[in-house]
Amino acid sequence: MTALWRRAAAELVGTAGLVMTVVGSGIMAQRLSDDGAVRLLANSTATVLGLGVLIAVFGPISGAHFNPIVSLADWWLNRAHRSPRDVGVYAAAQTAGAIAGAMLANLMFALPGVAWSHTTRDDAHLWLAEAVATTGLLVVIVSLVRHGRVAVIPVAVSAYIGAAYWFTSSTSFANPAVTIGRAFTDTYAGIAPASVPGFLIAQAIGLVLALALIAVFHPAPSTVEKRQAQHV
Repeated sequence: MTALWRRAAAELVGTAGLVMTVVGSGIMAQRLSDDGAVRLLANSTATVLGLGVLIAVFGPISGAHFNPIVSLADWWLNRAHRSPRDVGVYAAAQTAGAIAGAMLANLMFALPGVAWSHTTRDDAHLWLAEAVATTGLLVVIVSLVRHGRVAVIPVAVSAYIGAAYWFTSSTSFANPAVTIGRAFTDTYAGIAPASVPGFLIAQAIGLVLALALIAVFHPAPSTVEKRQAQHV
């Protein structure tokens, strides 16, 4: 079993890399184009590529959750082999990493390290989008794990996030740590701090909905998943 501190370090660095990619590519897109569609295409493409690489690199170490919702779902579905302490440590590492990633992206583009976002995202349709995006993300991950298709997770998860950029009105944050991190940048990918709680609640609702769907479609862990749970 990989030591918890090593797994936490992987989650911190991986989440930092993810938010750095999201924020940095958003800043670059904003500076290079005035076209909203081009900006979103650039931002989503960079995120897809970056997320796929990060999952492939850190997956063997920590599972590459980069997301407290994923860590919580993983604990709930495998609680015979997981500790609640792991969820807390993972969530703290992911949130710290997300904030660090946003700050690093700001600094790379000669912006203040911390610049609170003024982009308000408070509409009900955005909360609905976040619930849908989060539900879908968890169902994709668990379905692949329970079918023993872990090898395709880097491609499948990043592809889902890339698609969700376009089919959700919120551009699919689907991640509490990333949501908090993106409040630290007053750029294209930012979210106003006051809008963060609404997104977190919507993501929590997505978790509950996903667990309900998983109970219908995958009522029991696969043999492969049980074996993996015992060695993570």
